[in-house]
Amino acid sequence: MSQRRFIGQLGANESIDEVFLVSQKQLRPNRAGNLYLQVRLSDRTGTVTGMMWNANDRVYRRFEDGDYVRVEGKSQFYNGALQIIISEIEPVHGEVDETDFVAVSPRDAGQMRGRVVELLQSMEEPWLRELADSFFQDESFVARFESAPAGIKLHHAYRGGLLEHVCSLLELADRVVGLYPFVDRDLLLMGAFLHDLGKIEELTYERDLAYSDEGQLVGHILQGAALLREHVRRVERQRDAEFPRELRMRLEHMIASHHGTLEFGSPRVPMTPEAVALHFLDNLDAKLHAVQQMLGSEVNPDSSWTPYEPSMGRKLYRGPESKTS
Repeated sequence: MSQRRFIGQLGANESIDEVFLVSQKQLRPNRAGNLYLQVRLSDRTGTVTGMMWNANDRVYRRFEDGDYVRVEGKSQFYNGALQIIISEIEPVHGEVDETDFVAVSPRDAGQMRGRVVELLQSMEEPWLRELADSFFQDESFVARFESAPAGIKLHHAYRGGLLEHVCSLLELADRVVGLYPFVDRDLLLMGAFLHDLGKIEELTYERDLAYSDEGQLVGHILQGAALLREHVRRVERQRDAEFPRELRMRLEHMIASHHGTLEFGSPRVPMTPEAVALHFLDNLDAKLHAVQQMLGSEVNPDSSWTPYEPSMGRKLYRGPESKTS
């Protein structure tokens, strides 16, 4: 059998005969009323949209979301994004190598978790240290925190991606606060830890990466705020005292405002120094991770330029040294 060709290695106009993990299947009518099948195909290197023209209900019912399917077709770029035009799609009934389909963080989870705990334990505010302890004393939370992605398409979209993103963000925050003494280090560190924790409930990640029903209806910002309140109550019970209202309010504001603007899903814009810093550091880590992924793509490796990436609104210059001789 020929060596597997992963999504991250595909270019335009290639013949495809590979196994993928399938999700988000939809049977849609086009403008003429004819049905076509749209699916999301993935392996450990990424995802791609698959389109099958002149489909029908029989084809739609051949497989379910979360199945492995063998796909025959041809790759092409459409509006700057790679897609596969499918000629045949069938469920795979034999064994597959699941390591071909599960993308995981390249960094060691134990080391990242240890560094996150170390930075949080360096906070001077006892209430915040106890709040951090409450999360890591919860074995169910820790398991999900270590497994969850930070997204399903954009940055850190793989198992362990959330932990990696949070660890990097804490490191960024720790380096930046020394330059801006008016930014409260403890608040910024705790906000960096908390800001995306709702994604452990917003997303599903046992096999394919997707949104849970609650994630689509509620979203990780509200889910994250609810997680914070749950652990605030735990700390209050342990201390038999009320958590400082001002402290809780500032933490909730950082969760609510970390997307930065209303049009990007923030219920509030950042209105404290720590919230402003968190938004821009979060965006920095997400964007530079996306840049790293684009530069490392195996599509057109002999070109000085990456393919156009719609989510970034640009292509990137690799430089002449990327060209093969």
